[in-house]
Amino acid sequence: MFRDLFGTSEQSRVNLLLDDDSIIVPAGYTVAAAILVHHRRHSRTSAVSGVPRGPFCLMGGCFECLVEIDGVSNRQACMVEVQNGMKVCTQKGPGELLDVMKPNIEANFYEV
Repeated sequence: MFRDLFGTSEQSRVNLLLDDDSIIVPAGYTVAAAILVHHRRHSRTSAVSGVPRGPFCLMGGCFECLVEIDGVSNRQACMVEVQNGMKVCTQKGPGELLDVMKPNIEANFYEV
């Protein structure tokens, strides 16, 4: 399906974990590219039906490539460049919101 056309040197390669499998990809790849070049078809499961979903537009518009990166869910794999030692996991369902993203009910009210 996808393959490295450039034959990059060993010095410019990055090692990361993809669902607990150690993989090596060229530096500069996005996480989505790393997923696809390693013949993975999906990066998450649907929050509604649970069916597998995978990278689609590869430019940040569709949100089909959401993954968990280093313990943070809802990351767009197509918008994040691979880093050495990165841990990428298939996202199951909707993922968790960060505390800073959860609405603070009291902040929505103020005294007049």
